Amino acid sequence: MAKTNTTYNHREMLPEPTVRRLPWYLAYVSLLKAAGVEYVSSTQISKQLHVDASMIAKDLSFLNIKGKTRIGYEVAGLEHELQDFLRFKVVHNAVMIGVGSLGSALISDSGLDNYGLHIVAGFDVDPRRTGQSVCGVPVYDVSELDSRMAELNAEIAIIAVPVDHAQEMSDRAVAAGIKALWNFTPFRITAPDGIVIQNTSIYAHLAVMYDRLDANNSSKQ
Repeated sequence: MAKTNTTYNHREMLPEPTVRRLPWYLAYVSLLKAAGVEYVSSTQISKQLHVDASMIAKDLSFLNIKGKTRIGYEVAGLEHELQDFLRFKVVHNAVMIGVGSLGSALISDSGLDNYGLHIVAGFDVDPRRTGQSVCGVPVYDVSELDSRMAELNAEIAIIAVPVDHAQEMSDRAVAAGIKALWNFTPFRITAPDGIVIQNTSIYAHLAVMYDRLDANNSSKQ
């Protein structure tokens, strides 16, 4: 694979579908590297991930990554370029707002650290949780959000509160200096321009899964 001179400090925004596919490619080439494979073609990636080979080549071209004719992509180099672009090896401090069952589970998920997300503190309104810790991560009263932000150096807030408090807590996080919101509630939160929002509704995925399951069952009757 040809070496790229791309720097990502002032990179252009890629199409969202492309960004969503890049971690799939990274996971697969990491497996290949661990197995000692040196080169992989877009056709091989296509067969494993069920993504059109031309789409894979186009996605990687956004990163100025090009394979060698009849050889493909160098696995080690491709892994490095994807890791560099996705910034999974760069630490991003985050705070968890809402430390109930879901919030506690996310704090306990050590795998997030492997992808650069480091949860440094939790915030909640329940006095049974505040003043405690989850896997060594301290939990503070949400009233302390503003005063704690400077020491925590976090730019991401994970929202895992009851739906009727989702917008209120998001607003408080932004007011405290948060630049990105990872929303795990079913409520579609809003934020001022320049604030990044990612909605990850477990319930939306459940709805789609149940619908497809029911449709498949109906077709077999």
